[in-house]
Amino acid sequence: MSGTMSGTERSGGLTRRQFVQRAAATGLMVTLPAWAQETAPTPGRVDELAVAVIGSGAWSNSQGLNLVRHCLKIPGLRFVAVCDIWPYARRYTKNILKKYDQNPNEYEDYRELLEKEKTLDAVIIATPDWVHAEQTVACLQAGKHVYCEKEMSNTLAGARAMVQAARASGKLLQIGHQRRSNPRYWHALKLIEKDKLLGRITHCFGQWNRPRLLEIGWPSGEELDAATLRKYGYDSMESFRNWRWYRKYSGGPMADLGSHQIDVFNWFLKTPPRTVQAAGGLDYYTEQKGRDWYDNVMAIYEYPTAAGTVRAFYQVLNTTSHGGFFETFMGDEGSLVISEDTRKGQIFREEAAKKREWENEADKVETMGREAINLKIGETLTSTGEKDPEGQRLLEESRKPPHQLHLENFFNAIRNGTPLSCPAEVGYEVCVAVLRANEAIAKGGRVEFQPDEFRV
Repeated sequence: MSGTMSGTERSGGLTRRQFVQRAAATGLMVTLPAWAQETAPTPGRVDELAVAVIGSGAWSNSQGLNLVRHCLKIPGLRFVAVCDIWPYARRYTKNILKKYDQNPNEYEDYRELLEKEKTLDAVIIATPDWVHAEQTVACLQAGKHVYCEKEMSNTLAGARAMVQAARASGKLLQIGHQRRSNPRYWHALKLIEKDKLLGRITHCFGQWNRPRLLEIGWPSGEELDAATLRKYGYDSMESFRNWRWYRKYSGGPMADLGSHQIDVFNWFLKTPPRTVQAAGGLDYYTEQKGRDWYDNVMAIYEYPTAAGTVRAFYQVLNTTSHGGFFETFMGDEGSLVISEDTRKGQIFREEAAKKREWENEADKVETMGREAINLKIGETLTSTGEKDPEGQRLLEESRKPPHQLHLENFFNAIRNGTPLSCPAEVGYEVCVAVLRANEAIAKGGRVEFQPDEFRV
């Protein structure tokens, strides 16, 4: 979006050209989040960190393998261990790492990994939600930094134990809400907070709709034997591979998908919710025996912001891809649509809102029968009319995959002591918000939060 990085609220009525010229003269540039300002790569040697992954997984639907692939793009990391109860997954991931001249040791049990790999610096945990707490606490107590995928846990007791273990150990615990490290979201937050582009926010909407998928399979002949499945708490290969559909192993679709977007609501509104009312059910996948999580949820959260009450509607559907995933913030002067899908990002200004100087020069599109301003990064100009270097740096960061940025933040925090984008306390707030939405569905009504519920 042309000119929106120039900080219109601070321009004091200056024209766009006057403001950018004065900004350049005074050294005012694009405001980056603390983690981005403080973790920029420095020239010279990068100390190598020894890393392990627990829950390496296999195929494209594995978050563990996805994180490993992104780590391979980050300098100074070496995988020394791969852990998964499924031999096929261990081999799959190890074969990929071998192509990058890395030959990690293989482990079935994470406890053996921690016992033998004494030089480990950090562990990435991407197992099913129900074992996150057990494994994270053990790794922290063993003196390892941990990057743990969301949801933190499928129980609040488990999530609470993770926060407490991180504090007691003095080690870092990053939770995998990767939007917190995404420059697109920081840019959008600046437009809302500093540029006041939406006026007073009154409502939010979010959704994550994905197409029908009856089951995640496995290669013929690669099944885990019954004894191994029982040893690690699974009653069948089907429940092991499709764990997200079972209450024993996950927090359901609100945790699996909704937590990403409820986190954005909490973050942008600067407060956890006050209430939630929700409805949902297992209405479609009734033929898949044993599954007991909802396949659809619709929830309304109420947020007590400083400006007044904000109501946020959220839906997650597992039977249609219609609309995909995005978040919308609606105010009395405009609305903003944002997503990790970079094709989605627009600002809609209300007709009654006072027009900003830069709006005439902004890149616009026609959508939903209205004119919208494209959400763009890196458009601030210097006094000579050139692209501002700091804005270009942020733009360059935004071209990296979001998971890579979140992992970079974690490893930079280990090396440099810079702030984590999503420490355990932030992840815990989201965990409370989504798991108690499940409670609201079960009750068929409304759940009220107490402020101290979100603190450990």
